[in-house]
Amino acid sequence: MGRIVYVNGEYLPEDQGKVSMFDRGFLFADGVYEVTPVVNGRLVDYEAHMERLARSLAEIRITGAPTRTALDNMHMGLIKKNGLAEGYIYMQITRGAADRDFKFPKDVKPTMIGFTQTASLIDNPNATVGVKVVTVPDLRWKRRDIKSVMLLGPVLGKQEAYEKGAFEGWMVEDGYVTEGTSSNAYIVKDNTVITRGLSSEILAGCTRRALFRLANEQGVNIVERKFTPDEAYGAEEAFLTSASNFVMPIIEIDGHRIGGGQPGPVARKLRELFLQEAMK
Repeated sequence: MGRIVYVNGEYLPEDQGKVSMFDRGFLFADGVYEVTPVVNGRLVDYEAHMERLARSLAEIRITGAPTRTALDNMHMGLIKKNGLAEGYIYMQITRGAADRDFKFPKDVKPTMIGFTQTASLIDNPNATVGVKVVTVPDLRWKRRDIKSVMLLGPVLGKQEAYEKGAFEGWMVEDGYVTEGTSSNAYIVKDNTVITRGLSSEILAGCTRRALFRLANEQGVNIVERKFTPDEAYGAEEAFLTSASNFVMPIIEIDGHRIGGGQPGPVARKLRELFLQEAMK
């Protein structure tokens, strides 16, 4: 039996989960999404994800979206109906279905869908050995702070990284690393974590937000500033964060070994702190 998915208030077998060909998410990428991790059948950083969802909806002016109660019920319903112990829930809200016109349609109900994906988040083998990253051009639009379904730039960057044998692509704009194609980017120098500050140029990651709090509680210094690929090549450590990878050590960037080619102590410590909280 396949997964049970959610489409506009209904739980359905995945082969029956369908939306209109006129949905604006399909025609215009006119929608937003969230991916919330699940550990031991519990949602991780759920409040942060729902806060960001609300912000994204407001920024692209989608009105009439499902209530917070409906969102809560959908997430918990998908976990229960699929028996999801570990993995994540993808959910998406678009402006809805209407005849193709660039202007916002009137009196259209937003579309909401959701589904589960199983994954090994805690015992992820990549976290033990570290991953490789390559730099790719940042081809995206200028409102990256909105978690939009318009992901062609990241898709092309991720595919380029994959074809070069890397786990992730770090996007570069005007000579500086912005973020990963589906993650936030960090380097470590002199035991200080360095990552780009929040702006419309990057997404405010929910795992990033939790990491900042945990680092502050443990006395790990974080500096928000830009860094170049050349600076990253000479870093003591590097790592990325995302909802699907938590804290992931990086051992190579563009063929340059980082930290002797082994996950570093700062990344390992921050991952362990995050896992401890996720498993509470």
